Amino acid sequence: MEADDLLPRVARGDHQAFEDLYGLVSGPVYGLVRRVLRDPAQSEEVAQEVLLELWRTAARFDPGRGTALAWILTLAHRRAVDRVRSARAAGERERRVAHRGEGPAFDQVAEEVEGSLEREWVRRCLERLTDLQHQAVTLAYYEGYTYREVARRLSVPLGTVKTRMRDGLLRLRDCLGAAA
Repeated sequence: MEADDLLPRVARGDHQAFEDLYGLVSGPVYGLVRRVLRDPAQSEEVAQEVLLELWRTAARFDPGRGTALAWILTLAHRRAVDRVRSARAAGERERRVAHRGEGPAFDQVAEEVEGSLEREWVRRCLERLTDLQHQAVTLAYYEGYTYREVARRLSVPLGTVKTRMRDGLLRLRDCLGAAA
């Protein structure tokens, strides 16, 4: 039996179908995860997480979008990449914490002055943008709107917002680079 035949049965809670599907896809899932993670122990753990997720989310599979095996391997790849990103982020956090402990004592007054100067430079550079660039950058970066929401709020096409944002950010980068 193939994964395409088994997955709909798994979605209905068929334990035997899951056992058969497990036997069919556990090797390819582990192999893919192992190529991404390289660590055998982590690869086993992530492969098990993927197969557990497969049991829980089998009903989400849409045969109109591809084969069951492709969907399962996509789940595996995403989970493996998430593990790599998580490990990388944890390492970065640890390095930042360690680096802070090695540096000079914190000087709050100097930090506040530096922050104030940086805000002033950003304000001056924002003033040099066109109105649409300024509005788009402000809505996206200071108010947290997506490009699509910015386009709706400004009543302009999404492509226009993207272009203005790109141009505005390039101008800001140049302006702030000159300020440094």
